[in-house]
Amino acid sequence: MAYQFMKANQSRYTIKEMTGVFGVSRSAYYRWVSEGVSVRREQADAELLSLIRQIVAKHHRRYGSLRVRAELRNTYGKRVSGKRVARLMRKNGLNARSRKGFVPTTDSNHRFEVCENILNRQFSAASGGQKWVSDITYLRTAGGWVYLTAVLDLYDQKVLGWALSAGMESAVTSVAALEMAVKNRRPENGLIFHSDRGVQYCADGFRQALRAMCSDVRQSMSRKGNC
Repeated sequence: MAYQFMKANQSRYTIKEMTGVFGVSRSAYYRWVSEGVSVRREQADAELLSLIRQIVAKHHRRYGSLRVRAELRNTYGKRVSGKRVARLMRKNGLNARSRKGFVPTTDSNHRFEVCENILNRQFSAASGGQKWVSDITYLRTAGGWVYLTAVLDLYDQKVLGWALSAGMESAVTSVAALEMAVKNRRPENGLIFHSDRGVQYCADGFRQALRAMCSDVRQSMSRKGNC
């Protein structure tokens, strides 16, 4: 390859001479060199991240970047900057767990009507699209708390739809996850859609979306206090 020849012979010829011979631009050559550096940096980061994951798992996510960096140096002989370790941990959600900050996901004290428990703990289905269940949980990230809503088909335990959101409104949680689920698998007529009694599932906006996307749907809810 012309670029590889040019790099190997920089001490013998000028870049200007070689680009003229090969008919390539100097900017293209320098871009190729820069991209090669980026690839090597990404490979080094991937190797370092693998070690960081091992350390984080070993200490059950109690170690922050300072202690992870110290163990990288003392145990693996890796001398890296604190900023680099902190960046990789933050980017990959490996920051130390906080002992505080429980964030509730369900508000069952609302004015909306709740549904009876049609599912009745029958957590199996004969075919796909018969019984879907949904719930909302919360995740701590480097950027703060986010909410994860998932819709799962009890036939094969497959997550058909999900949504990540900074807020808890039904439009960005239950409705968004339902829309993805319907795109990934067509629900059968008479689908049972089961959830808790959270406001995201009882709100008018979600119920309208559920009826519009699923024919003859039957909405089911667990009793209060049961996820």
